[in-house]
Amino acid sequence: MPAPQSAPARPALLLVLTVIVALEAVLVAGLAVWLVVELLTQTPESYPSAVALTVLVVLGAVWVVVTVVGLLRRRGWARASALTIQILQLAVAVGCFQGLFARPDLGWALLLPAVVAAVLCLSRPVVQATARNTEQHE
Repeated sequence: MPAPQSAPARPALLLVLTVIVALEAVLVAGLAVWLVVELLTQTPESYPSAVALTVLVVLGAVWVVVTVVGLLRRRGWARASALTIQILQLAVAVGCFQGLFARPDLGWALLLPAVVAAVLCLSRPVVQATARNTEQHE
């Protein structure tokens, strides 16, 4: 009977990616909590819009948390999910640089980690660490 193989060490770049996405999860969850508190304590101009926005942010928070768990478990789908999150975050960051209520400070705070995380999602060590071992699954 062969000896059980221990899991290979987690690559540093995967750890960095996981930390970045985990911090994003904390921020989105905090935003969701803030929106729920605002919905319960303030009178919105439009209840349907306020509820819809709150539900979307809560679902987004759940999505990012599930992605963090997937990255911790080295699942290939989590890498694709993390990249999708970063692309959406890039879109929000670009919006922060434009318009009447532009907030370049928020734009940079969203843009920089999104670019770093997107590059990490595509890096060779992260791809290899999250790729399925096809020999084992055949």
